[in-house]
Amino acid sequence: MKKSKLLFAALALPLGLTGLAVPGTALAQPELSGPATEFTVLAADGQDVAAAERAVRAAGGTVVRSNGAIGLVTATAPASGFTQRLAADPTVVGAARAKPIGHSPSGRISPDPDAVERESKHLGAQAAPRKPKPVGTDPLDDQLWGLKSVRSDLARTVQPGDRRVKVGIIDTGVDGKHPDIAPNFDLAASRNFVRDMPTDENGKVVDGPCEFRGCVDPADHDDNGHGTHVAGTIGAAANGFGLSGVAPKVTLVNVRAALDSGSFFLQPVVDAITYAGDAGLDVVNMSFFVDPWLYNCQANPADSPERQAEQRTITTAVNRALTYAHRKGVTQVVSLGNQHTDLGAPQPDTVSPNFPAGNNYKRTIDNGSCVTLPVEGAHTIGVSSFGPSQAKADYSNYGVEQISVSAPGGYYRDYFGTDQFKKVENQILSAYPRNVGVAEKMIDADGNVTPDGVKAGVQKATAADGRVGYYQWLQGTSMASPHASGVAALIVSQYGKPGRGGFAMDPDAVQRVLEGTAAPIACPVPRTVDYLDEGRDETYTATCTGGVDFNGFYGHGAVDAYAAVRHGAPYLRP
Repeated sequence: MKKSKLLFAALALPLGLTGLAVPGTALAQPELSGPATEFTVLAADGQDVAAAERAVRAAGGTVVRSNGAIGLVTATAPASGFTQRLAADPTVVGAARAKPIGHSPSGRISPDPDAVERESKHLGAQAAPRKPKPVGTDPLDDQLWGLKSVRSDLARTVQPGDRRVKVGIIDTGVDGKHPDIAPNFDLAASRNFVRDMPTDENGKVVDGPCEFRGCVDPADHDDNGHGTHVAGTIGAAANGFGLSGVAPKVTLVNVRAALDSGSFFLQPVVDAITYAGDAGLDVVNMSFFVDPWLYNCQANPADSPERQAEQRTITTAVNRALTYAHRKGVTQVVSLGNQHTDLGAPQPDTVSPNFPAGNNYKRTIDNGSCVTLPVEGAHTIGVSSFGPSQAKADYSNYGVEQISVSAPGGYYRDYFGTDQFKKVENQILSAYPRNVGVAEKMIDADGNVTPDGVKAGVQKATAADGRVGYYQWLQGTSMASPHASGVAALIVSQYGKPGRGGFAMDPDAVQRVLEGTAAPIACPVPRTVDYLDEGRDETYTATCTGGVDFNGFYGHGAVDAYAAVRHGAPYLRP
């Protein structure tokens, strides 16, 4: 069973005690200096958002907006001195630096998911209350080994999903105009909590030029492709065109929290999670970690006091948001991560902080006081990834401490020693925004797949009425969690009850059904697996612990949509 680690430890750690004034004495406040910068400030436990707003103003900052659900304030202030002033105020946990303000455009930086998710493009691809009406499959579905692995093709003959069940994609956005997503997309409920960031404070490109006036993309736009791929796997429509998702008749909602470049910062993430609760969403998929820290530590000796306080703020804020959404009935499915690490015995962190670029340094990670979020947060369902042979993907995080279930996520290097090794078909095919394909030179200006696109396996479908959809192969735990989210949505569709304007189901019951009906997979023999033949170094070597019913590679097993909707009833009650 998944364990939690110091989820709310930040609430018990006093911040900045050395900065408290002694009665009868005056303590000079640090000078404020430097460029205007955006910060997120979190109210202390027991304090409301108004207290945090007062603290911001008293420290010399300006309140921009507030999230009353968890007491989080976005503020602007000079870069230096503001957080030190806040450290002396007992009404706040602390502040996390978000971003600088006011730079002109040009390119992009940030942790690039391509290293794992688009590996084949880099290496060179070788080519309930009522009985639901069953639906069939779509033309490209025969390429979706993941769809068959989770038995969605069978489940949809019993339960294809209910329109009243809403699944939120907390990601880079969703292309709501894609022909496979549009039939199930709820634009009215969708939100974008992010303003594009052209450059960082040093002028280094982050998102590049803004595509829309005001630098805020529409709620049906995705200029990265990651979120659209996730959405397609969860709930692309079974409409006789293109491909279909695990739950092809549920409603998809874009709850954007990432920049175009793929960075997820604290305020948008918290806003997205709390919105999911307020909007009555049933399931959310989170395939990311909260930047700029891969691990947020309570008091890592390698970090300055200011950076320690920032990480405690992030940890507390994210957990408050997760708890808030859970209390509102949201099932929260999270990818386990692509760092090929046992999350119970983390490797040193060499990538944090990843923003601004070039500020990372090596830190030893203490498992007892450091967490990667949101997967190690409260009330989350952690998902690992396997390939078409059912082998744990080399990149996938694992370990009995945080895993719940496993799912198809793609594994380009699966089937070593056979002619299926390094085939794009070992990955996951899903929806691809045309604008992203053009930017990546996989699609030309006329809408044709380019030679590079053909090599990468990009596909184009054209309907009789002229609608055109594009599809790309990706791999990662980001592709595994949507399979689990789709099954979770089918569970709510099958066993949920009308409520909150749609359906409602206790998230803990959803998790019990998801885990209880998963197909058990035993650890490999031998239990220690290296990936040297596949071209990986010894840091990828992984040891599977646990038994058939629950282990570090597969958790309770591979998610099974058919078993969930046919045999899930016994797991509804604890």
